[in-house]
Amino acid sequence: MGEFDNKEREEVFSKKVRAGKRTYFFDVKATRSGDYYLTLTESKKRLEDGVFVKHKIFLYKEDFEKFAEGLNETVDYIKNHQEVVEKRYEYSENHEGAVKGNNDDYSF
Repeated sequence: MGEFDNKEREEVFSKKVRAGKRTYFFDVKATRSGDYYLTLTESKKRLEDGVFVKHKIFLYKEDFEKFAEGLNETVDYIKNHQEVVEKRYEYSENHEGAVKGNNDDYSF
């Protein structure tokens, strides 16, 4: 088998997060040897042609700690240096994100 055979592995776990005009997918997959890894996918619909554009990051378990440290440090920096207005989005039939007001805390 070639390196790219069965490129899309079966998902072990998946979490979908809708946030306004973007959707994020957190998918756990397994290598051939059974080791889990994470794919982070951002999906956004282009207004001009309706095509979904996706950006994907593969994150392997040996990098989880350093990745989480970097993400948390970066998020903390933004929160400490600029007001972050957190919004909860509600998915609608016409695929537009409507803001639903509430004061939930979305801390990492």
